[in-house]
Amino acid sequence: MNKTFNSIYFQFSKLMEKHGIDLMRYALAIVYIWFGMLKLTGMSPAEDLVQKTVFWFKPELFIPILGLVEVLIGIGFLFKKLIPLTIIVLLLHMVATFFPLFILPKICFNTFYCPTLVGQYIIKNLVLICGSFCIAGKYNMQYYALSTVKK
Repeated sequence: MNKTFNSIYFQFSKLMEKHGIDLMRYALAIVYIWFGMLKLTGMSPAEDLVQKTVFWFKPELFIPILGLVEVLIGIGFLFKKLIPLTIIVLLLHMVATFFPLFILPKICFNTFYCPTLVGQYIIKNLVLICGSFCIAGKYNMQYYALSTVKK
């Protein structure tokens, strides 16, 4: 049984080595396009949080712009040549997503070590950041290799 498990796991891990980064790229594209579309259509459950966080902007203007940026990030993950720019925009977006932790701590935490659902929603963005780092590592290497060959 142990040999069977190890064999299956080895085959699976080889597939993930080959396709894992692209699967992460597609997953990030889906999440960003989906969440962005929710903001563009006025259906995002995060609208209230966005309004409270960036209260100095008119929400009827800012939220659709934010949604459009999120959709563009998602689309950027679908085109390999756009990945370096997409990663930069994603990281700028991610910086902004952490603002509520500092601006609205009572909404994000019950106590210091106990995040609310909103806090958990924000903290999970660390996974998106790390996923984008994995993608950036693969596609920056490919981009660099291509740019040095052309010279």
